[in-house]
Amino acid sequence: MKISDVLRHKGDEVIVIAPDETVSTLLARLAEHGIGACVVSADGTHVDGIVSERDVVRHLHTSGPTILENSVSTIMTSDVTTGTAHDDVADLAATMTELRVRHVPILDADGRLSAIVSIGDIVKHRLSELQSERDQLRDYITH
Repeated sequence: MKISDVLRHKGDEVIVIAPDETVSTLLARLAEHGIGACVVSADGTHVDGIVSERDVVRHLHTSGPTILENSVSTIMTSDVTTGTAHDDVADLAATMTELRVRHVPILDADGRLSAIVSIGDIVKHRLSELQSERDQLRDYITH
């Protein structure tokens, strides 16, 4: 099973934020779209970083509410784990678990941002796959 299978059901919409936008703007975007992370990109096609709700919480704890007016670039993760549509779902899930990341931007063959997957997307896809296998086995046994 490949990441492209997950994306076929999930879609490829990616919510991005520019590095110079404020953390307050980031929070509004996360809430508006009901998501937990944004890809940080100056041009919308290249990954400059990633920023999540966890990043905001950690910086609020250490820096206080003034962090809300700082730029996203001050709290983003610059060393981003990425994947491709051709990656194996199990391999990417293992990498995400090992590195403790919940969101992975997906790049096309030219290194441009094409989608994003969350650990939740992968789990949802795997559960659907298991349900389908169970149904097939039940049908095979009963017929």
